[in-house]
Amino acid sequence: MIVLYSIGLYFYALCVILASIVSKKVRKLVEGIPQTFRRLNAEIKSDDRVVWFHAASLGEFEQGRPLMKRLRKEHPEYKILLTFFSPSGYEVRKDYHGADVVCYLPFDTPANVHLFLRLAHPEIAIFIKYEFWLNYLTAARRRGVKLYSVSSIFRAKQYFFHWWGTMRPLKQFDHLFVQNEESKKLLNEHGIDCVTVVGDTRLDRVIDIKNAAAPLPLVEQFVGDSPCFIAGSSWGPDEEIYIPYLAQHKDWKLIIAPHVMSAVHLKSINKLLETNGMKAVKYSELESGTANVTDERVLIVDCFGKLSSIYRYAKVALVGGGFGVGIHNVPEAAVYGIPVLFGPNNRKFKEAQDLKQCGGAFEYSDSQTFADIMDRFISEPATIDEAGKRAGRYINSNAGAANKCFDMIFKN
Repeated sequence: MIVLYSIGLYFYALCVILASIVSKKVRKLVEGIPQTFRRLNAEIKSDDRVVWFHAASLGEFEQGRPLMKRLRKEHPEYKILLTFFSPSGYEVRKDYHGADVVCYLPFDTPANVHLFLRLAHPEIAIFIKYEFWLNYLTAARRRGVKLYSVSSIFRAKQYFFHWWGTMRPLKQFDHLFVQNEESKKLLNEHGIDCVTVVGDTRLDRVIDIKNAAAPLPLVEQFVGDSPCFIAGSSWGPDEEIYIPYLAQHKDWKLIIAPHVMSAVHLKSINKLLETNGMKAVKYSELESGTANVTDERVLIVDCFGKLSSIYRYAKVALVGGGFGVGIHNVPEAAVYGIPVLFGPNNRKFKEAQDLKQCGGAFEYSDSQTFADIMDRFISEPATIDEAGKRAGRYINSNAGAANKCFDMIFKN
């Protein structure tokens, strides 16, 4: 198994290098990895006490952020090392001030692992959610590094639990903090008992974001007294459903925050709006003063970092991705006590399942099911308020995972 893993890893690395020829995003990863060793050598001294957090991308970073924030506050004697594997995470958070060093994680080859661990020499390593690099975990364990998995979730279909898979990566951890009882039971059945169910640290993070969110006067003026539908992390298949519906309900304002902020995607949104008799104003135009907040009833958020604060102005929110890659950050909207809608690819997201069950979120599969949900909301306004209350209660009652993890890791 180890030999096959190594062969597969080198093949994967080769594919990534080849892909970097045509992909700017992948090229950033390939070019960024060599910088990691130079930065570690320059910025981590031999007597530093290091806690290493690893997040695949931006979503995992947000799950680990509450732990980093508390660690910085209560244990300033530690230096925080944060690594990413995806450029989507690194490029957005490479200047994150809550960590002392932010860099890419080199490929999991024995030579890379040896050099990385020698330069970083962490005392504690915290891997967020789905990160289980066999060579890093095995070598770190041998060096006496305390290893933890946070906000992880496991399913029987994962390769660990098949006859051709291996439990070895999971057996390296000193403790695994999982999101649900099903994960704990599955691990226990395979001989791993160092498991605690704490929930998802992402809920703590969205509460922090809500509490720190600054008002956005331009959005507030745009919405006015109208009910507002906000589509966050919006993709094309979602837009083809909600835009024609909202076009027929002229008393509602519509805010669209695209997941992909490319010129091509923005053009497709505008074309779909025009087809349905609507035009949009861009947030950047409002900021620059080149457009008036009352010009149109559709606002396109063409900048990053605003969505988590914008959700507060929604009467109903939609979280995109449910017809492709999987839905995005549902708790980010639900924390404001508003009902959340999303597409069918949501089975792997615990919060989505829980929110559906408690009546705080709703799944649509096509234009008709979307219309059924919204028609009921509009004809019976009390259903919006009740669904929103249920969403908010779920987020607040399930918070606290970050503190549970922190207390077990750093106060033992």
